[in-house]
Amino acid sequence: MPHSSWLCDRVLLPSGVVAHDVAIEMEHGRFTRVEPGGSASAEAVRLRGLVLPGMADGHSHAFHRALRGRTHTGHGSFWSWREQMYALAGRLNPETYLPLARAAFAEGVLAGYTTVGEFHYLHHDVYGRPYRFRNEMGHVLIQAARDAGVRLTLLDTCYLTGGVSASDGEPLPLSETQVRFSDGDVDRWVARVSALADGYTGADDVVIGAAIHSVRAVPADALGVVATWAADRGAPLHAHVSEQPAENEACHAIHGTTPTELLSDHGVLSERFTAVHATHLTDGDRTVLGQSRSHACLCSTTERDLADGIGPARELLDAGARLTFGSDSRAVVDPFEEARAAEMNARLATLERDVLTSAELWAGLTTDGHASLGWADAGRIEVGARADIVAVSLDSVRTAGASVEADADVALFAASAADVTDVVVDGIQVVRDRRHMLGDVGRLLADAIAAAYDGG
Repeated sequence: MPHSSWLCDRVLLPSGVVAHDVAIEMEHGRFTRVEPGGSASAEAVRLRGLVLPGMADGHSHAFHRALRGRTHTGHGSFWSWREQMYALAGRLNPETYLPLARAAFAEGVLAGYTTVGEFHYLHHDVYGRPYRFRNEMGHVLIQAARDAGVRLTLLDTCYLTGGVSASDGEPLPLSETQVRFSDGDVDRWVARVSALADGYTGADDVVIGAAIHSVRAVPADALGVVATWAADRGAPLHAHVSEQPAENEACHAIHGTTPTELLSDHGVLSERFTAVHATHLTDGDRTVLGQSRSHACLCSTTERDLADGIGPARELLDAGARLTFGSDSRAVVDPFEEARAAEMNARLATLERDVLTSAELWAGLTTDGHASLGWADAGRIEVGARADIVAVSLDSVRTAGASVEADADVALFAASAADVTDVVVDGIQVVRDRRHMLGDVGRLLADAIAAAYDGG
């Protein structure tokens, strides 16, 4: 990786201080110099506005990008939306998935995401048969991320049943679409994901993690197997948790406990675990998530689109859990909106302001977000960390006029993805003057989405 030098007007440092005229140098994908007020070399590139650490998209479903504009109106719920999502999932193949994921990831980089956690369950062909190369769809996502210039945590998802019968607790059969998601049993999942992970040992831009789709889709006796696989490899482990009240009701009817408690009982919770959504939690749920130092990934723009509810962000932090943020369904791809929506939702729920501090929101976007995806060396601008920077304009119609002291706050509470001007990932400039290295990402998205619907 090349050496590069930058002179930045303003930089958000790990201390929370915004420093001025900061000289930055990068080499081999790492920061080698971060000096406020320092002199810059003659070849240094000037970055205007506010320079932020790279941000982490903690929960992504790349193919959902093709649903945008097609699912937002009409009466319904999460469950009716899911049927539309399944219809799309049933059409994709490796040839259509690659350009769609590539363009979706590129949109994320344009917004300031330098790492993405892809919750991957589209494993097999439309009949549930393994591809000739059994991890072909996983390889497609990795190639897409590399093409788009973003680091990837591929959260290979265990998905075994179509749900659980509330009457007798027996697994429900997989639907016609869900057969694509399932390896048949947990041992086959272990064999397949182990082969995938072994193939990327030593990769500097990919982490292979694990995911439990939900306690609806993974029987209780398989939860510990997935957790053990992740623990043995020191890998991140994520799960959808209590996104919908119906999930809680079914879990209690069958197991006499909540999804969080069931996961805890089977050894799933740890500082490597992330509960995605964590919307409808009990006091006990929040306590065990906090005691285990787990993360909770809020996906506010998706949760409001699907009418999921408002998660207990403040209570989770107070219990000791760590917040992160994710684009999830990609109804919106904007890290600033994800973070501030958590605060705005909390204000509506509590009738109070400043429920979540700016420092807590920035941590969720940067250091804690990256840690939840297995990148503890990313998300901060300091010597030795991964060399990711995101420059945000402070003179757009959204950000102009703020006092110098409010630079970080105006970015957090007023900026949008459209204000991101430049993005560097591992020392490589991927976005320059608002243009991605792939070119016209809007055109790439339009073409890929058309192919996904027409070519399935």
